[in-house]
Amino acid sequence: METEFPFSKSQLDPTKIMKKFLTIAVTLTMAVASYAGCGIKIPVTGEVKSYDAEKKQITVGTEAITLAATAKITNAEGKEVKAADLVGKQVTVSTDKHNKKGESVTENKKS
Repeated sequence: METEFPFSKSQLDPTKIMKKFLTIAVTLTMAVASYAGCGIKIPVTGEVKSYDAEKKQITVGTEAITLAATAKITNAEGKEVKAADLVGKQVTVSTDKHNKKGESVTENKKS
């Protein structure tokens, strides 16, 4: 008596199995790569002209930068301060290359 398998012989063909495996592997690789960030930060240096608390937007020189929700704002001594306290002072804002949001604002030390 011959045993019946749930798969036909054509479905167990090694070539077809390898094609399916490679297709899934490439799809997963592309999906994972799409979530990876490049991590490039662009510093913006200048005097803080204004801060809009409602929009969470700081204006450094002529450039308006929206701050990220997790942005860390520190003074020259490294203590956390409010963004409004830095108006009129020289700062460096670290912004993400892609979303252009400010991730940290640091007051420059006076020389």
